[in-house]
Amino acid sequence: MSTAPSTQAGPALDPFARVAALPGVAEAVTTARSAVDTLLRHRVLRRQSAEVTAEASLRSARASAALEGHDLGLETLRARLTAGESAAQGGDELAVTLGAVRLYAELGSLAGAWERAPRQALARMHTLLGRGIVPDGELGRPRADASAADPLGLGTPPGPAEVSARLDGLVGLLVEKTTAPAIVVSAIVHGELLALRPFGSLDGMIGRAAARLVLIGRGLDPKAVTATDVGHLEAGVDGDGVADYRTAAAGYVHGGADGLRAWLLHCARATELGARESLAVCEAISRAAS
Repeated sequence: MSTAPSTQAGPALDPFARVAALPGVAEAVTTARSAVDTLLRHRVLRRQSAEVTAEASLRSARASAALEGHDLGLETLRARLTAGESAAQGGDELAVTLGAVRLYAELGSLAGAWERAPRQALARMHTLLGRGIVPDGELGRPRADASAADPLGLGTPPGPAEVSARLDGLVGLLVEKTTAPAIVVSAIVHGELLALRPFGSLDGMIGRAAARLVLIGRGLDPKAVTATDVGHLEAGVDGDGVADYRTAAAGYVHGGADGLRAWLLHCARATELGARESLAVCEAISRAAS
């Protein structure tokens, strides 16, 4: 297990701030924040922010599914949505991607629930995402044993008792004050959900959606216009976004302080690249209108 902030530490310790102080993290976060701020100043967002939010959500949903091994091309996805294809018509790849689209379309309405009761919000997210994929009796329910899907190759997750305790601790930290930037809090939430896999299915996609909710709720990206999950596909240095993401996630779970630092740097870079992706969307909208 990594040296991520202990989810059982006292509030006065501000564990989020401790990991934010790791070497290079502040600089990476500042660069990412600058990219998001540049995006938020784009003139298109004055009148067409809803259009950018919808496009960023679609691109992020598709990218999140791709990170799980369900890589449906963006234009193929658009065509299937336009045609009104159902999950039953397209197999697992389409079903998972449509579930991600459904979840990301509802994230704005989940922001308040996330702030008040994160565990209940997670259950709702799993229900939205897993409809038609996961048996109805398992939707939104914590897994009862150590059996869990492992698309990222992270190994056997903690047992249910440890998962429950660590989720309680994480929720406790989320309601305490912290001086840590939203990107750091988002990265830890994301990493913990990858490590815990609380539902046993689709947990990576839940983790990425929850990370997005943190950025929305903590004011970094209040209009949800940053395509963060596209950034995760592009944030690596080896040319294979999925493999790089898996390596970074494994570092969080198993890599100690160095792995934690690498994960934070990866998430900051993903936020930066996600903002650039959405800036390109804004520019395309601007050109189309001129």
